[in-house]
Amino acid sequence: MDFSLPAETRDLCRRIDAFLEAYVLPLEDDPASFGEGEHIREDLLQDLRRKARAEGLWCFQMPRELGGLGQSTVGMAACYEAAGRSIFGPAIFNVAAPDDGNMFLLNKVATPAQKERWLMPIIRGEKRSALAMTEPHPGAGSDPAGMMLTRAEKRGDRWVVHGHKWFITGAGAAQTFILLARTSDDQRRGLTAFLFDRDQPGWHIERRIPIMGPEEHGGHCELFFDGLEIPDENRLMGEGEGMKAVQIRLGTARLTHCMRWLGMAKRALEIAMAYVGERQSFGRKLIEREGVQWMLADAAMAIETGRLLTMQAAWKLDQGDQARKEVSMAKIVVADTLHKAVDTAIQLCGARGYSRDTLLEWMYRYARQARLVDGASEVHKMVLARTLVEDGRNFWSWS
Repeated sequence: MDFSLPAETRDLCRRIDAFLEAYVLPLEDDPASFGEGEHIREDLLQDLRRKARAEGLWCFQMPRELGGLGQSTVGMAACYEAAGRSIFGPAIFNVAAPDDGNMFLLNKVATPAQKERWLMPIIRGEKRSALAMTEPHPGAGSDPAGMMLTRAEKRGDRWVVHGHKWFITGAGAAQTFILLARTSDDQRRGLTAFLFDRDQPGWHIERRIPIMGPEEHGGHCELFFDGLEIPDENRLMGEGEGMKAVQIRLGTARLTHCMRWLGMAKRALEIAMAYVGERQSFGRKLIEREGVQWMLADAAMAIETGRLLTMQAAWKLDQGDQARKEVSMAKIVVADTLHKAVDTAIQLCGARGYSRDTLLEWMYRYARQARLVDGASEVHKMVLARTLVEDGRNFWSWS
């Protein structure tokens, strides 16, 4: 196992960090930098995106011929972690959810015509996107294949959609949507993926759902479909291949969450270490106290464990493996690690950490979603248990 990174990727990480230091981190201390959803204000975001593109720091994950930097999944892991040092970083470099996962899926499976119409504007940063899959009870949650209620009925060369979706990340700002709907009652091939544009009639956003926050641009929205017509040319992949599309997307998208979260976890400890390095209590700096050192060590070990699991999953994906077991393990561990790191940092910073004088309370609220998004931790544990039963001792095979 080789843990070294190519020189190009190491240099890219250094440039990302320098960009954040010069242009982005100072903005995080100014309340005026934050817009709707407690994320970076839109005009600031667009200005920084132009700077990032000019400096060649754009879409690390997309092929060079499409305007990206062509990083492998391992390279992405390093770059996304570097970008995640800032709470604004992923959006600035166009590696934030949900656009990131949607770009990955469209690049993998879309036709050339679909790529030109639907993918390229997202890569260029001209449009945002969303994935409309999750539904309220009794509809699809962690089991879309068995519980999807939104239906698309074929009428000539068009599909007519009726249904209800919610917690659709980014929908409030998205122009391009990937929709998963039921097209038959087949339990394995009953779902199909479609592409539609925000301006099409036959659907609407009912509300932007209030959450603990903070949230991505466009929030988390509830959608109703009451006759949306989608031409068959905007079907993504074959009829009945919706779950295959979801699996292609989520495998990497779950892991990119982990990559970004690791950057945030490291930043939380960075904030805490700066504080305990100068704060004195009973005649000694906090960093000199054994109890504080243990807290920092525990959080640091958890972060490193998460990094290794993430890199292992990334390496396996680069080898053509689906890495379902490895992705699930990384997702569980890194979600817990993000919360642990931020919680530790708040405890070490005391009342200051709980206040809005640091980013830690923002991170703390953000971190709670990590154990829910892209599959709750309990669902991933079910996947791991099933794999363990099937593989036995081979669950731990080196090959």
